[in-house]
Amino acid sequence: MSHLSRRHVLLGMGATLMASPATPLAAATFEWQPVAPADAGFAPDLEARLDKLIADKRAWNLHGVVIVRSGRLVLERYFAGPDWAVTRNLGNVAFGPGTLHDLRSVTKSIVGLLYGIALEQGKVPPPEAPLFASFPAYADLAAGRERLTIHHVLSMTMGTDWDESTIPYTDPTNSEIAMEFAPDRYRYILERRVVGEPGKRWTYSGGATALLGRIIADGTAKPLPDFACDVLFDPLGIGPTEWFAGRDGVHSAASGLRMTPRDLARIGLLMLGGGVWQDRRIVSAHWLEKCVEQIVSCDEFRRFGYHWYVGDLTVGTAPKARLERWWGCNGNGGQRLYVMPGLDLAVAITAGNYSAHEQWVPPNRVLREVVLPSIV
Repeated sequence: MSHLSRRHVLLGMGATLMASPATPLAAATFEWQPVAPADAGFAPDLEARLDKLIADKRAWNLHGVVIVRSGRLVLERYFAGPDWAVTRNLGNVAFGPGTLHDLRSVTKSIVGLLYGIALEQGKVPPPEAPLFASFPAYADLAAGRERLTIHHVLSMTMGTDWDESTIPYTDPTNSEIAMEFAPDRYRYILERRVVGEPGKRWTYSGGATALLGRIIADGTAKPLPDFACDVLFDPLGIGPTEWFAGRDGVHSAASGLRMTPRDLARIGLLMLGGGVWQDRRIVSAHWLEKCVEQIVSCDEFRRFGYHWYVGDLTVGTAPKARLERWWGCNGNGGQRLYVMPGLDLAVAITAGNYSAHEQWVPPNRVLREVVLPSIV
């Protein structure tokens, strides 16, 4: 089906969602193979453990949990709960395998993969390239920012003032919200005050991802969703997706993607396959290494590569406890993709706790208190 058949759905406040169709031919090349937990190296009561966590109210407003190991579907559960599509209240939704869900900032990590694909095609500059060479219309802002490179954007170490961590997204002074409402989002990002040396400190920034999205769109001469479908979603057999566009018509690289948990798990399988999907190279091995390289510390638990988080988690109990590396992406409300290469494991989680104080708790407990302790 041609991408020209994509439709636009009017949201509120001038925003749109761009919907892309399923690709039946690509999807037919991959079928999920369900497997009993015991046959995938899990305790047989894996599903009961998840139910108990939810019944004990230790995990709330989960919408979907998909666990994949060695390419097989170990567990897939969906729940009903309130949800939003960006700014549109969807009310109570009965989720299922085909229900799209906001990924919020998980979008950032997918854009990180798209940059690597565009780089392999020779359509975007390498990480060491000066940032302002890609934004000649904003040359008046380059003074004092000459040292900025695309590497600093990819690793979120630009050294400029940005705050979407301590200010809630309901506050118009939150940097990402202010960017969305600015007359020129790129000028808003690039004119932020210099507060530190580039490359030294990690600052969470949707503005950085917006710059990547613009560079990709300019270099490929395609809107970001079109390029994503052509080089990533369609080759993986990912079904319908939607991509939020702001008041200015620019698709939000930082948080605009909607996808099913099943299809998010396909991204995890691609990572586990080293960028190869069914014998086809989708992302270069070198780029995946950069995505999960420990370039800068986020906090005492997480490091950051090129738009992907990296860390270590304990699996098992003494005396057989061991540390396992994880790669992942996070989104507001409890959206998560955990990839654990040493266990050949991917876990996709969606939830509806947008901007809640402890939104991180439900997906964290699913992983730490259900999935990992169930591995035998």
